[in-house]
Amino acid sequence: MISFVWPWLAVLLPLPLLVYFLSPKKVASSAALKVPVLLPGVSSKASALGEQRLPVWLAAVVWCLLILAVTRPQWLGDAIEIPTQGREMIIAVDLSGSMQIEDMRVDGKTVDRLVMLKALLGEFVERRAGDRLGLILFGDDAYMQTPMTYDRATVQQMLNESVIGLVGQKTAIGDAMALAVKRFVNKKESNRVLLLVTDGQNTSGKISPEQALELAKAKDVTVYTIGIGAEVMLERSLFGTRKVNPSRDLDEGTLSEIAKQTGGSYFRATDGESMSRIYQMLDQLEPVEQDQQQMRPLTALFFYPLALAMMLIILQMLLMQTNFNWQTTSKEMQ
Repeated sequence: MISFVWPWLAVLLPLPLLVYFLSPKKVASSAALKVPVLLPGVSSKASALGEQRLPVWLAAVVWCLLILAVTRPQWLGDAIEIPTQGREMIIAVDLSGSMQIEDMRVDGKTVDRLVMLKALLGEFVERRAGDRLGLILFGDDAYMQTPMTYDRATVQQMLNESVIGLVGQKTAIGDAMALAVKRFVNKKESNRVLLLVTDGQNTSGKISPEQALELAKAKDVTVYTIGIGAEVMLERSLFGTRKVNPSRDLDEGTLSEIAKQTGGSYFRATDGESMSRIYQMLDQLEPVEQDQQQMRPLTALFFYPLALAMMLIILQMLLMQTNFNWQTTSKEMQ
C-alpha cells in the first residue's frame, strides 16, 4: 500500500501555469541597450545554447516528478505483530539413545519417541505466536541449538533436523536445565518458562538435576517436565512374546520434584494422544499473549521520481549539447 507523508504539496502542480498566465507580458522596446562583445565566439555559443529550451512536454513531466518526490511517497508493508508481554520459553529435548524405542502411536501408526515428539511439538511451537522461543538438545551434553528468537519456523526446522545420538547416547538433564537458566534474558517483566522433555534419568553431565533446580529457583524459572514412554510394550524373543516396561529408566520422582519446586507441573505422555492433551494444557497454563501491538514497515519511495527527473534533465542537456556541436561543425564545414 502506497501512502504520502505530505500529500497537500500536490497543490503545487498547477503553479507553472499560474505563473505563465498571471505574469505581465513583455512589450518589445524600441530602444535596445547594446553591450559590447569582447568574446564573440563565447557570446555566440551561449546565445545558441540559450535558444535551445526544454520541450514543454518534458518540462511538464519533470515538474510532475519533482512534485511527486516532495509529497514523500512511501510503501506500507503488511502488519507485523509485536508482543506486548515478554514471555520467554525454552524447549529442552532429549536425544539420547532410548528415544529410538518404537512404543509411541501417532495417527494409528507405531513410531519411535522422537518422531512422535517432532510431530506434536511442532504443532505446539506453531501456536506460540508472540513468544520468544529457544531450543536445547541434550544427550551426553546440552547444546543451544536455536538461540532465543521470535522466528517459530526456525525453531521447528531445527527440531525437525535433529536426530537421535546427535549429542550422545546418555541423558544430561542437569546440564540442559542449567544451560536454559543461563540463556534466559534477565528481564523482570518476562515469564521465563522451561519445557523439559525426556524419557530417562540423569546419567551424564557436569551439573546434577538438584544443582540445576537451585539455579532455576534463584532465577524464577518455571519448569514444566514431560516424561515420555509407554507403560507396556510387547517384546518378541525366541521364547515367544512377553510384556515389558520400556519406561523403567524414567525418573518420574526427580521430574515431579523439579516441576513442583519451580511452580510448574509434571506430565506423563504414554502415547501421541496423551502428548497432544499435555500441549493443550500447557497452552492454558502459559497462554499466548492476545493483546498485541502491530507495526507496519515503511519503505521510502521519493528517490525514484526524483532520480528519474534528474536523469531526464541530464539526458536533455546532453542532447542539446550534441545538437549544438553538430550545428557548429556543419557551419564550419560550409
